[in-house]
Amino acid sequence: MGRKLGYPTANIKTTTTLSDGVYFGYADLGRYKHHAAIIFIGTPTTVGDVTRRVEAHLLDIPDLDYYGLGLGVEVWHHHRSNQTFDSVDDLLVAMKGDEVAARRWFGVH
Repeated sequence: MGRKLGYPTANIKTTTTLSDGVYFGYADLGRYKHHAAIIFIGTPTTVGDVTRRVEAHLLDIPDLDYYGLGLGVEVWHHHRSNQTFDSVDDLLVAMKGDEVAARRWFGVH
């Protein structure tokens, strides 16, 4: 779903004790090492999904097929809790706000 909204994500097969929400941190994916990423942990209920997941959107990398490369993330900052939005449009507004906040955060860290 992230790709359709303009935010392609790489899914991570892992479990975590972190609370559901949006985080900022760093990811390793293929040749991208310690790369700025927005990390989502939780269940994307706005789009009707019921499966908890961990996924990362790496900022400013080409939208290509990265399957099979292996992905590692370091979570550094909790940005906000997970929410169920009234519409996908409302979700998209929040995601754009998350990106703006992430770029600001990475600019000083």
